[in-house]
Amino acid sequence: MTRAHSPSEDAQPFRISFVCTGNICRSPMAEVVLREHVARAGLAGYITTTSSGTGDWHVGERADQRTIDALARRGYDGSMHRARQFETDSFENFDLIVAFDRSHERILRAWAPNEIERDKVRMMLSFDAEQAHLRDVPDPYYSDDAMFDAVLGMIERSSQALFRQIAPAIRLGVR
Repeated sequence: MTRAHSPSEDAQPFRISFVCTGNICRSPMAEVVLREHVARAGLAGYITTTSSGTGDWHVGERADQRTIDALARRGYDGSMHRARQFETDSFENFDLIVAFDRSHERILRAWAPNEIERDKVRMMLSFDAEQAHLRDVPDPYYSDDAMFDAVLGMIERSSQALFRQIAPAIRLGVR
């Protein structure tokens, strides 16, 4: 029987970047939600999350107020988020890059400098077997609060599934 132990103190954290269009709706939701899972599990030093957008329209802005409100309704704090654009030379800084729809996936894979970096790109819903067939997380930007809540629900399920996949390896000190 293998006994679980704490991650090695000199291990590099597992680094995840969530990437959507403008970094004000979907990707900040996922960053905040997964960060909360990580904190609750006591793994804050071992898994890091960031988010960004494929476009630069909102760089420096807060998350969309409807994003902040949807997060708050579920007990999360998204108020500190500031939008940024994904930098094409930052692939090597991440172990996993999560896209929210097929357009993000295509863009990120096109930006990747090689196959190793392209292989880091995964779709958000792919982590949750019950939602994987949907492929895309809808963009709630042109919709109402109900859609933001629905999208957050999809992201929570996928984030929880993602966390269940990576946490055991992190706890064992394996990357």
